Amino acid sequence: MELVCELPRGGLPGLQQHYLVFLPAGYETGAGAAWPLMLSLHGAGERGDDPGLVKLHGIPKRLTDGTELPFIVVAPQCPLEQDWSPQSLGLLLDEVERNYSIDPDRVYVTGLSMGGRGTWALAIASPHRFAAIAPVCGRGDPDAVGSIAHVPVWAFHGALDPVVPPARSEEMVEALRRCGGNVRFTVYPEAGHDSWTSAYAEPELYAWLLSHRRV
Repeated sequence: MELVCELPRGGLPGLQQHYLVFLPAGYETGAGAAWPLMLSLHGAGERGDDPGLVKLHGIPKRLTDGTELPFIVVAPQCPLEQDWSPQSLGLLLDEVERNYSIDPDRVYVTGLSMGGRGTWALAIASPHRFAAIAPVCGRGDPDAVGSIAHVPVWAFHGALDPVVPPARSEEMVEALRRCGGNVRFTVYPEAGHDSWTSAYAEPELYAWLLSHRRV
């Protein structure tokens, strides 16, 4: 079930007033059940005030096309000319956890391109909130990853990416490995910037996420 939801009056800086929520099959009938939550962050091209743009790529596109995932998926939209704000995304997660039946030990974040950068930044800003993260063709601050050495990471990139060089993911992965992080890294040798189509079609990804709980 897809819902277009509204933030509380006044909204949050760095987020449009609306955000999408996809409820998994069985949510309405599973009274008392606590569900895993996936936060999905889009790329720069989907910014704006049209929630339909959020469904052009990534997890929302797969859900719209009929893929069923055993998560509550929340997909906010970033305004034009802005970037993802870890503080605002944290407040959005607070709002979602108040309004839906969420297992706080199974909260995950993933995103592509600008959303991949947002995934790294949000996890680093809230290192004890997430059970696992999956940044796709994103960049981050390798000097800050020590704070998430305990968080399982599966990063993805296209070897031929002309927009975000694969070295940007490589340096994050190597920095995590140096501090003992739990990290997987998949590079698609024929992919350019669109590595997300392959990443989100990985049959192991969703089971891998669900295999982890917050520590």
